[in-house]
Amino acid sequence: MKTYQFKLATDSQEVAAYFALRRSIFAEEQQLFQGDDVDEIDQIAYPIVAIATDTNQVVGVVRIYEVEPGIWYGGRLGTHPDYRRGWQIGKGLIYKAVTTANTWGCKQFLATVQLQNVRFFQRLHWGSLKEIMICDRPHHLMEADLNFYPPGIEPRPLLSLPAREAS
Repeated sequence: MKTYQFKLATDSQEVAAYFALRRSIFAEEQQLFQGDDVDEIDQIAYPIVAIATDTNQVVGVVRIYEVEPGIWYGGRLGTHPDYRRGWQIGKGLIYKAVTTANTWGCKQFLATVQLQNVRFFQRLHWGSLKEIMICDRPHHLMEADLNFYPPGIEPRPLLSLPAREAS
């Protein structure tokens, strides 16, 4: 069975691979965006990656960001097409995202989830708040039950703009 490490993307290679995989999934494969999916939120977001331990390749991505004190969002959750069997990566990324935000003072964790992934999130202790349309596609605004995502001890790093520009 393959194993993965779930972590904040900290060096320039991880950050570049994070943005490359996001672009591949959301701009090229799903065609939600033209060219690439980078937006102003990336200036305040913390990138999280799943790394395959056997190849050291970034195979999954998600970002987390705080919109106001204690209110966090997760977004741009994606897995490399060759690694999508079994949901292990998505589940690990969601867990890392919510527990990290919870460590940093999260009181509410939200995400806009594509319709086809709502049931998966519900199985991971998320509730749907409402249906919304984003990029002309149905999504649900969902909220994590923070009781299932205990805080850890990871310190909150300063955001590094130069690393983001490595993409």
